[in-house]
Amino acid sequence: MPKQSPTSGSIRRNQSPARHSRRRVARLLSTLLLIVAVLAPLDVSVARASIAAAAQCTASVGPGIPPPASIPSGIPGFHAAWYGQSGYPTLCPGERSTATVAFYNTGTRGWVAGKMGEVAYLGTWDPDPGQDRATSLGGDGTRGSPATGWPRYNRVAAQPAPWVGPNQVAWFQFSVIAPQIPGTYRLSIRPLIEGAQWLEDYGVFWYVTVAGTAPVGSLAPLPARWPSRSIELGMTDSPRGASALRASAPFAFRYHYLAGGANTGEGWSTWDPDGQFVTNYIRESARNAFTPVFTYYMVRQSTPGNAMGESAGYAANLQNLATMRSLFADLRLFFQRAGAESATVSMLHVEPDMWGYIEQRYGDDSARAPAVVAGTGMAELAGLPDTAAGLAQAIVRLRDLYAPNVILGYHVSVWGTNADLLNRNATDAEVDALSSRAAAFFNSLHAAFDVTVAEFSDRDAGFKLYHDGAPRAWWYASDFAWHSRFLARFSTVTHTRIVLWQIPLGNTKMRAVNNTWNHYQDNKVEWFFDDPLRAALSSYARSGVIAYLYGQGGSGTTCACDAAHDGITNPPAIGSNLRESLSADDDGGYFRERAAAYYAAGAVPLP
Repeated sequence: MPKQSPTSGSIRRNQSPARHSRRRVARLLSTLLLIVAVLAPLDVSVARASIAAAAQCTASVGPGIPPPASIPSGIPGFHAAWYGQSGYPTLCPGERSTATVAFYNTGTRGWVAGKMGEVAYLGTWDPDPGQDRATSLGGDGTRGSPATGWPRYNRVAAQPAPWVGPNQVAWFQFSVIAPQIPGTYRLSIRPLIEGAQWLEDYGVFWYVTVAGTAPVGSLAPLPARWPSRSIELGMTDSPRGASALRASAPFAFRYHYLAGGANTGEGWSTWDPDGQFVTNYIRESARNAFTPVFTYYMVRQSTPGNAMGESAGYAANLQNLATMRSLFADLRLFFQRAGAESATVSMLHVEPDMWGYIEQRYGDDSARAPAVVAGTGMAELAGLPDTAAGLAQAIVRLRDLYAPNVILGYHVSVWGTNADLLNRNATDAEVDALSSRAAAFFNSLHAAFDVTVAEFSDRDAGFKLYHDGAPRAWWYASDFAWHSRFLARFSTVTHTRIVLWQIPLGNTKMRAVNNTWNHYQDNKVEWFFDDPLRAALSSYARSGVIAYLYGQGGSGTTCACDAAHDGITNPPAIGSNLRESLSADDDGGYFRERAAAYYAAGAVPLP
């Protein structure tokens, strides 16, 4: 089936269908049957998993969800309308629950059990786990799904009666099982006529909450100096902006690039005398209760490589003696300035893109990539290999010597494996293989980075689509699924938690965001922070994600600030972006609103 429009992350129980009258007796009978079905006790097994969390666990089921007041009927062909469902279960790890959902045949053709092209099924759907994908909540035991009695790994249930005629209700039942890791899981379903067509999408889903706390060893430990035990937010912020940022929401982080090149006379160390830019930014952050994050982007912008293409430029600079001497002196200055602020924990995010280009050029073993390290003659680096692995080890050594209060972040680039997962419709096995390769490269560095930093995209989807002409710019549910899976495998193999960084700030909600310069649409704010039950946050947390840092990736992209200097704007809507601006921010104030709402509801504890 063709893909739907980009998902927004909003949770919709149903979309009100067109209203048609039908016989009162049929409506009352169907409603009565639904009440009986959803209020009956659900079959929850007592097969608890043998992990410690289960000992404190009590299973329960929420109230059933009644049908809409009216639905259409007599639509030519195959059609269906959602007609109510049983409640969301809270289960102990390993427990099972039987779920019931009703669909009303609103078409003129009946559904015939066992007859291809006429038999009705429920299929897995977007956003979780994605169209026709396997899920950890149930299946037939194939494609990694648990065996819970489903017809197939991607077919949740078949019609229960041999014949479901027009204006009749089918009561689909299926079993779900609680995964071993506590959290909130979502199962999205959609009816279909097998071999013919998908029926109407009413946004039907189940939340399955797995009670308890994550078992020891299921995720990498948090860094010793990590400032929080909850999922935290941050955003890019200029000097002297901390007070205003703090007033908008209780963010945990603010971040800023350190750029300009180590030997150009324009690097960060020249922005304030004697490298005081770092000192001032840390102090301002501490006064306003932020953890400062610095994205160190210096190798690419140094000479002579800054006159070359990216891959060639990195390779040239890493092998240039003078350049590397300047680079390590620059790194040492950063650590000295940050280390002098010993009461404040800071984070250094080391060279986004560089590690990906090294992996692309030299393969998954960083020892094969040449870089001048001990060869610079810097006393602190004596004995380290002149390779990319030596470079990583040198950065850790300088941190340990001068700034033990600094958290070091490695940057993983999905494309470092020379595979573009966003455009390849990769299978789970392919995602796992590519993630394992990325992790093998990291492990070949033999360097004790504290966290890994990852990203979605460096530009808003609308920017890529309308400015760059990229044919595949929007992220759909299936993309978030492979991305989360990639990060989970990487986190497990490298034993590091994940910080998501430079996340696009566009949205599809505000009229200000109309796919013009500085006002481009995207869906990565609403995907995570416009979901009342926080299923996407929970899913990514189980993949190792501990923080979300939003910010522009380039000029013209959407900012949670007035980068366009055009004040409050409310141009005509271009789709569903109907809300008027809350502020002069180029995103209409949406990100700050969502961030404040997230913290007001309580930050999500980390597993």
